[in-house]
Amino acid sequence: MDDKGRITIPSKWRIEGGENTYLALPNPGGYVTVYPPKMVARLEEKVAEASMSDARAQALLMELFSKAHSFGCDKQGRINLNDKLLGHADIRKKAVLVGNFSAFAVWGEGRYSARDQASERTFFDAMRDLGL
Repeated sequence: MDDKGRITIPSKWRIEGGENTYLALPNPGGYVTVYPPKMVARLEEKVAEASMSDARAQALLMELFSKAHSFGCDKQGRINLNDKLLGHADIRKKAVLVGNFSAFAVWGEGRYSARDQASERTFFDAMRDLGL
């Protein structure tokens, strides 16, 4: 993180041109999940399809989005997470970004290095589970 609390997204993960709205949510695993613009659009479609008569689903969606933070990425590829999300992930001076094809996670450096690696699946286990 820089002195202004900005985190730089790797250039390969940035969306050039078009919609520039990212969505960040606190993950129960102690990190922040960030969805890029393409996934935000898909999420908006799914939410629009949700049944308005299902009170439980509506309550869950309201709870989820009350914790969400949306933001843009500046020309240098930097984002600002709000204080609640920084606190949730225990991000102080350094952040660790871990990506996949649809989103990326932002971890506090200490929390990332202290995570329980024994319970995590290996890359090859994940590939096998995906049928690759």
